[in-house]
Amino acid sequence: MDAVRCVLDAGCTLGEGPVWDGREQALYFTDILGKTLNRFDPASSEHKVWALPEHISCFGLRAAGGAVVALRTGIHFFDLEAGALTPWVDPEEADPRTRFSDGKVDRQGRFWAGTMPYTDFSPICSLYRFDPDRSWRKMQDGLIIANGIGWSPDGRTMYHTDSLVWRIYAYDFEAVSGTISNRRVFVEVPKEHGVPDGLTVDAESCVWSAQFDGWRVVRYTPEGAIERTVMMPVQRPTSCMFGGPDLDVLYVTSGGRGASERGEFRQSPHDGGLFAFSPGVRGLPETRFAG
Repeated sequence: MDAVRCVLDAGCTLGEGPVWDGREQALYFTDILGKTLNRFDPASSEHKVWALPEHISCFGLRAAGGAVVALRTGIHFFDLEAGALTPWVDPEEADPRTRFSDGKVDRQGRFWAGTMPYTDFSPICSLYRFDPDRSWRKMQDGLIIANGIGWSPDGRTMYHTDSLVWRIYAYDFEAVSGTISNRRVFVEVPKEHGVPDGLTVDAESCVWSAQFDGWRVVRYTPEGAIERTVMMPVQRPTSCMFGGPDLDVLYVTSGGRGASERGEFRQSPHDGGLFAFSPGVRGLPETRFAG
């Protein structure tokens, strides 16, 4: 495994939600509190930024072009060429306490996204599934911060994080119907290791979890044991995603001061930057939203 390096000094307040696009060979990510969608081309180092009118938490690229994005006011379609938003649905429109948090597209082209509170950190949040036919469904409630999500290579297990119970859960996943069942604790993260945030799953069925305020990204075996810990040069790694032509580079987003009022913050030179390293394993290709 090579050294962790800062590949883009993006200066995000809360960088999040990285998505590698194999078609373009580029990494997209958000700055939630900075209200931007970003695109980074590793070959040219070009950094493109789209300003949005609201907090943007997560997104999925669309098969038809553009993106499906989770904003403060719910799920929208975003035309990257025109910079135009088209509202779709806001499942929590009646609850001003929450916003969307993390999400991802599953291999069948459905978009999953969960919510988190602004201030009332109690189990008032949920995980939703948004389908290509424009229907949607609440899949799990009683969450405090619905966060990192991913699927095993065989598509039979879904992983999902509830950050402020310091747990990553595993579910049985039925790929055709998109249903989940048999929720159980996959990992309990010690509080001194940080808050489990975004995650990704590699081709060897191991789960990589960014641990906010913990200075680390942790790789877990399919049995939930720590296989390795990668210490980061920033306190607040937020999420991770495999990219590169061979999907053998792990990109890590981060947050800086202002990303959270929880805990003490020790400033580092590249807070809010995008980092990368080659861990010696490969990731899995991402799917575009089919709607």
